[in-house]
Amino acid sequence: MIKAGIIGATGYAGSELVRLLLNHRDVRIVWYGSRSYIDKRFYEVYGNMFQIVEEICKDDDLNELAGQADVIFTATPQGFLAGILTEEILSRVKIVDLSADYRIKDVAVYEKWYGIEHKSPQFIEEAVYGLCEINRDRITDRTRLVANPGCYTTCSILTAYPMVKEGLIDENTVIIDAKSGTSGAGRGAKTANLFCEVNENIKAYGVACHRHTPEIEEQLGYAGSCQVTVSFTPHLVPMNRGILVTEYARLRRRADGTLPGWEEIKAVYDSYYGKEKFVRVLERGVCPETKWVEGSNYVDIGFTIDERTGRIIMMGALDNLVKGAAGQAVQNMNLLFGLPEDRGLEFVPCFP
Repeated sequence: MIKAGIIGATGYAGSELVRLLLNHRDVRIVWYGSRSYIDKRFYEVYGNMFQIVEEICKDDDLNELAGQADVIFTATPQGFLAGILTEEILSRVKIVDLSADYRIKDVAVYEKWYGIEHKSPQFIEEAVYGLCEINRDRITDRTRLVANPGCYTTCSILTAYPMVKEGLIDENTVIIDAKSGTSGAGRGAKTANLFCEVNENIKAYGVACHRHTPEIEEQLGYAGSCQVTVSFTPHLVPMNRGILVTEYARLRRRADGTLPGWEEIKAVYDSYYGKEKFVRVLERGVCPETKWVEGSNYVDIGFTIDERTGRIIMMGALDNLVKGAAGQAVQNMNLLFGLPEDRGLEFVPCFP
């Protein structure tokens, strides 16, 4: 039985980890860490866990937890783990970090976009970027630190990755229009997330400066073995869960000047994702919708070729709290301990 600890268990991503791990037959949660709710029972914070989780929330003492757990999930703000991680801790326990602290390999880029000093850059190089469909061969029982990807980034990267990898698009023409439910903003009280601010409203934010931009560029750059620059604009929509991305890029023409056809593009997507449990490439004319992935670890991808403009419109949808956070973290944990990748994630999307 894998002993798991969660730091940040009372945030939205942390509570989703609790829900998923409680249903994982190979895991026992030994630590519900929450700086905001120390000594409160977990079900007092989340009433859906009444008579299910009786444990008391503890502090975020990573040193103590490292002696009790086999794996620690840190669902914490940027800078938390980087500020306390040591070699002594990493030598005792595996960590799946849901923050951005170890996702970006260039520490200067991280510090520029996040506006904080990175306190433990010595661990950046060994951290594996935990996008399982791309990096699963690097996530093994020898891996100590996994940088769990962001929600927008997971959807944006998986949607465009085969096109960039195969050189079918001009990677520097990518424009990403992304929309997320309000849970993506976290559980903290913010005026911008109040009901009257969000209800019957949709708004862009982080325009030309959203912190997920360099993460997307870095990973697509690895795919294309080149430097990639994207335009990324997220929007907040009045729903609880879900991310929908629409990505536009110029297709590269064949030698005879013609565009690749739908069947050719579909064959490329299928060659990358046809055997993937959690990536579903949709049929012609079907667009992804957030309601068809809600509560699940699936990513739905579709595309349309616009022959008039010479562009491809790529679309992706996922649940930001599952595949965009906690579900992917469990997927990474399964790989770390040699379990089937879908263990504990074998459930269908919920509807309505």
